[in-house]
Amino acid sequence: MRAHTAIYTDNSSEKEAFAKKLLRGAAPPELSFLNEGRGAYFSNSSLSEFLETEARHDLSGLDLKGRTLRSLSSGERKKALLRHLFGKQPDFLILDNLFDNLDPPSREALKEVLEKHSRDLLLIQFLSRSQDLLRCMKNKAFLSGNHIRNFPDYDPETEKTQPQRFTGPLPPAPEVPPSLPKVLIDFRKVNLSYGQAPILSQIEWKIEKGDFWELRGPNGSGKTSLITMIIGDNPKAYGQELYLFGNRKGSGESVWDIKAKIGYFTPALTDRFRGNHTAEAMLISGLLDSVGLYVKPTDQQRTLAHSWLALLGLSDLDRTQFRNLSEGHQRLLMCARAMIKHPPVLILDEPTAGLDEASAGLLISLVQKMAAESETTILFVSHRKEPGLKAPKVLELVPGKAGSKGIIHNLLSP
Repeated sequence: MRAHTAIYTDNSSEKEAFAKKLLRGAAPPELSFLNEGRGAYFSNSSLSEFLETEARHDLSGLDLKGRTLRSLSSGERKKALLRHLFGKQPDFLILDNLFDNLDPPSREALKEVLEKHSRDLLLIQFLSRSQDLLRCMKNKAFLSGNHIRNFPDYDPETEKTQPQRFTGPLPPAPEVPPSLPKVLIDFRKVNLSYGQAPILSQIEWKIEKGDFWELRGPNGSGKTSLITMIIGDNPKAYGQELYLFGNRKGSGESVWDIKAKIGYFTPALTDRFRGNHTAEAMLISGLLDSVGLYVKPTDQQRTLAHSWLALLGLSDLDRTQFRNLSEGHQRLLMCARAMIKHPPVLILDEPTAGLDEASAGLLISLVQKMAAESETTILFVSHRKEPGLKAPKVLELVPGKAGSKGIIHNLLSP
């Protein structure tokens, strides 16, 4: 039946391979109505290619009315790519997890744009979260590997499973933690702007040992800028009243001194791990602060890595190449890698982006366990309200003309 079609996916779905089949006119019988049309494909990977082109040539190839692609928020970038694809006047448009990394207002704005275009353009939507379903979708199916099933009446509610629970204690820290002050990170009326554009205004934020924070805010509110000031990657931090681990930023500490005290994970990091590294080696590399493992590990390091693999339920995959793991397993492993040393601070930046509901729930369960069973301070950044995430403290960035203000919510307060 020719109609807008939603194709649900999980972390074993071969979305890119299936999309290529549709684009070259080799759709399965259920979607044979696409074979005579010309398609276009929206994906985060194609957006990354435009960003790389801009980095190399100072031009992205998109019509941005004088702005650069990297200066736009996630929502603005996606709108720019959609305009580019609409301009090609395809017969159908494949949308691959369009709403990842978007706050609720940005998601609703994009949904409105797509609902309008759905009157004249056939849409094929890949999605991993039911809440992202476009209202115009008539057919529904599930992508199992490279094949669809349960077309046209797939119901995701019939396949929901109980979330896995992690049993056993969190593996111990390999070393005695360094002696640090009670207040680990201290923003004192910090401001940030890029050119004439104010981003952050008068941010006051104290992060103490053992805290568990969620960092919230809409696209473009400055969450990424705030995080890069902490991890040492933002030169705008110099000259500010910003104190990291007891030292004012720029008082003589090196970037590596700061990074040694911070575990950090964002999904973009997995793109750096394309070598022939096993799951075990990836975990051990977190002890050595290296991208991959290039020295023979000690027995103690291997024992610790296998303790983490056992906790994650991945012991049988210890010799599996990291790149061959499912996306959900890769994320669990990378979060464990960032935590393996029990760093003073652990920053998880959009760790559930692109995951299906079951895998996201499993990762959140791991984060909650880390918070409950360690002294590590955790900062969790997300655009999406994640069921099961129970951070007792929240910093909400609220945009304004002078830049985003920070509002603190203490959810444990009476």
